[in-house]
Amino acid sequence: MIYRPALSYNDVLLVPKYSDIVSRKEVSIRSDLDQWRSLDLPIISSPMDTVTESSMANAMAKAGGLGIVHRYNSIEMQVQKIYEVKDADRKAAAIGITGDYLERAQALYDVGVRILCLDVAHGHHILMKKAIQSLRALYPDAHIMAGNVATKLGFEDLANWGADSIRCNIGGGSICSTRVQTGHGVPGLQTIFDCFSANVARDVKIIADGGIRNSGDVVKALAAGADFVMVGSLLAGTIESPGEVIYSSDGSSRKIYRGMASKEAQHNWRGKHSSNEGISTTVPAKGPVRNVLEDLENGIRSGLSYSGARTITELQVNAEFIVQTASGQTESGTHILDRR
Repeated sequence: MIYRPALSYNDVLLVPKYSDIVSRKEVSIRSDLDQWRSLDLPIISSPMDTVTESSMANAMAKAGGLGIVHRYNSIEMQVQKIYEVKDADRKAAAIGITGDYLERAQALYDVGVRILCLDVAHGHHILMKKAIQSLRALYPDAHIMAGNVATKLGFEDLANWGADSIRCNIGGGSICSTRVQTGHGVPGLQTIFDCFSANVARDVKIIADGGIRNSGDVVKALAAGADFVMVGSLLAGTIESPGEVIYSSDGSSRKIYRGMASKEAQHNWRGKHSSNEGISTTVPAKGPVRNVLEDLENGIRSGLSYSGARTITELQVNAEFIVQTASGQTESGTHILDRR
């Protein structure tokens, strides 16, 4: 048995540093996905059926980020969604690692997809190895995004198998119950620390996926070594997220948001459910996603400036983390309403 402490985003803060940055406009949050592709906004929308289809992918591209069109439909339906994505170098789609994944990959590649996301819950697996190696041989010019993993060894193996970027985190999403159902996982920030320490070339990119609740968490993830973050709940409920608006009798409006391992999502996709590692709920309708992304971008730029960093690389060099107590966590949040 091995025991070691592990840190989540709430457990730490970044120490403010001297800064000569006069304006947030001096800060660049551009990050390279590979030698051909860069994102001006280091945010990727999750390939979930209540988060990313063509509307979200187009909005993400316009904002400088990336949207991964989900795979929870027929090949024909996913291809149609890709046809509706306007930016040629931002055509990205998810596939699995079993079943029709090679047929799906070929159909997507034929309509211009050059970013293939191998989307499974537990990516440190022999089937992932076979899938990466097969796709790398078939599409040498494609970017292969793989995952999810939660360990240094998992990151190293997927990188050695041929992945270009790796989604890092298991069970930390707002509607994911993997850790509760299986007892397995690593706190999200610790996952990034561990994966950043992996003995691989730094051109294999780290995507912090899950548990990101605000721009402060994004800054912490980037400071810990992530190149990008992938988010779901922050974008759910926006106009561009799939699904109809549900109106309540009090005039409020909401949209469905569900984990892809939830009973509801599995039944909708497969006609049955093979797991119960997520939940389905509703979230308030939020309006255009550009408002959410602008707020996140402003917060990230401010976060870098507090560390005196003009780039993500400088942030990672300058960052100093401290662990805060439970009292510190309370103090860190807004708490005036607690004084009653």
